[in-house]
Amino acid sequence: MTSSLSVIILAAGKGTRMQSAKPKVLQTLAGKPLLGHVLDTCHHLTASKTIVVHGFGGEQVQSAMNSQYTHLPITWVAQTEQLGTGHAVKVTLDELPKEGQSLILYGDVPLVSCQTLVNLQHANTDGMSMLTLTVDDPFGLGRIKRDDAGNVQAIVEQKDASADEQAIKEINSGIYCVDNALLHKYLPKLSNDNAQQEYYLTDIVKMAVADGIAIAAIEPEHTFEIEGVNNRQQLASLERTWQGKLVADLQEAGVQFADPSRVDIRGTLSAGQDVFVDVGVVFEGDCTLGDNVYIEAGCVIKNAHIGNACHVKPYCVIDRAEVGAGVDIGPFAHLRPETVLSDNSKVGNFVEIKKSTIGHGSKVNHLSYVGDTTVGTKVNIGAGVITCNYDGANKSQTIIADNAFIGSNASLVAPVTIGDTATVAAGSVITHDVGNNALALGRARQVQKDGFQRPTKK
Repeated sequence: MTSSLSVIILAAGKGTRMQSAKPKVLQTLAGKPLLGHVLDTCHHLTASKTIVVHGFGGEQVQSAMNSQYTHLPITWVAQTEQLGTGHAVKVTLDELPKEGQSLILYGDVPLVSCQTLVNLQHANTDGMSMLTLTVDDPFGLGRIKRDDAGNVQAIVEQKDASADEQAIKEINSGIYCVDNALLHKYLPKLSNDNAQQEYYLTDIVKMAVADGIAIAAIEPEHTFEIEGVNNRQQLASLERTWQGKLVADLQEAGVQFADPSRVDIRGTLSAGQDVFVDVGVVFEGDCTLGDNVYIEAGCVIKNAHIGNACHVKPYCVIDRAEVGAGVDIGPFAHLRPETVLSDNSKVGNFVEIKKSTIGHGSKVNHLSYVGDTTVGTKVNIGAGVITCNYDGANKSQTIIADNAFIGSNASLVAPVTIGDTATVAAGSVITHDVGNNALALGRARQVQKDGFQRPTKK
C-alpha cells in the first residue's frame, strides 16, 4: 500500500449495553480484543499513520494496545465528549496529514478484511469511496440513495426516510476512504443542527456530492465484515459466524471436524492432510498440525506445533510445545512451555512435562512429573516418577541417558544424571549420579512386625 495512507479508528464508545467495567473495544472475539482485530488489519495495510480515537476507559485501552502492538506505532487522540461520529473524526485533524488518504474504521467492527480495505482504497479515484451492503432487511440502517445513473447522492437515515427510501436495500456501513484534503475541508463545516444534536460523519457525503465528487461504493465479500458489536448477544453471534468462517476455510483445505460448531480457533491454525478434530477442542495463538493428526475431544492447544501422524487423546493441554511425528499424548496430559517430544515418543495419562526434551521412542506413561529434564532415546519412565527440579529457590537439571529404566514412584533429585542403560529401582529417592549399566536403589529396608495390633478407638 502507498505510504500516504492513514487509518482512523473510532474507539471511544463506552459500550453501556455490554454491562461491563471494561471498554467495549477490549471485549474479546476469537480470543482477541475487538480493537486488536482492527489493528492487525492496519498492520497488514502498512499504513503510514494509525490514529485511534479513545474515550471511556482510554487509559485502559491505551495500556492494553500499546503493550501488544509495539510493532505498530499508534497515535492516540481523546474524544472527551461523545458528540457523534463526525465529531470523533474531527478531533483527529491536528494529527491527520493534509495529503494522502484515510480509511475510517471502527474499533467495534472487528472483521473487515484487509482485501476489502485495499479494494476500497483503489475505488477512491475522485476523493471518496464507501463500503455499502445490500441486505434483505435494512430496517434501522442508513440507506444509500442514488440518482437514475446510479451515482451516490446521499445517505438517508431510517427516521428521515420516505416510504420509497425505506424500500432501498443498500445500506451504509460507515466505513470510508476519503482524501485527507476533503476531511480537512468538510469536517470543520459539520453542524449538529439535528434532533440528536450530534455531528454526523454521513454529512461529508452530502458535501462531496454538492462539490460534484463521484463517490465510489463497493460491497465486501462477506456480510460479517461490516457487523458491529453493541451487546453480548451480538458479540456471541459474531463469534460463531467468525468461527464458522475459520472452520469452513480449514474444511476446504481437507480438515475433518466432528462438529464444526463445537470448536474454537483463537488465533491461526494451519493443518496438513487427513487431520481430524473432535468436539470441544480449542486452538489458541499460532498452531500447526501435520498430516494425519488426530485430536480427540476437549483438548486445548496453544502456540504449538504437532507433527505428522500424532494422536492426542481427550482433555490434553499443550502449551508452547514442539511435538514430533508419530507421538501419542494423553489422555489428560499437560505439556507446558518449552517441551519437546521427539518422534515416536509417548506421554500418557495425567503426565505433566515442563521445559524438557523427551527422546526418540521414549515413554512417560502414567502419573508423572518431568521438569527441566533431558531424556534420551528409548527410555522408560514408570508410573508416579517425579523429577525434583526445584529446591525452593533454584531450578536444576536432570539428565536421563539412552535406554535407562526408571522404576515406578521414583524421585530423581536434581541436579542428577542417570547413565546409559541404567536402572532405578521402584520407590527410590536418587540424590547422586547413577553410572552406565548400573542399578540404583535408594529406599529404606523393609521391616515386618508379625502379630501387630492396630489401635482401637477408646
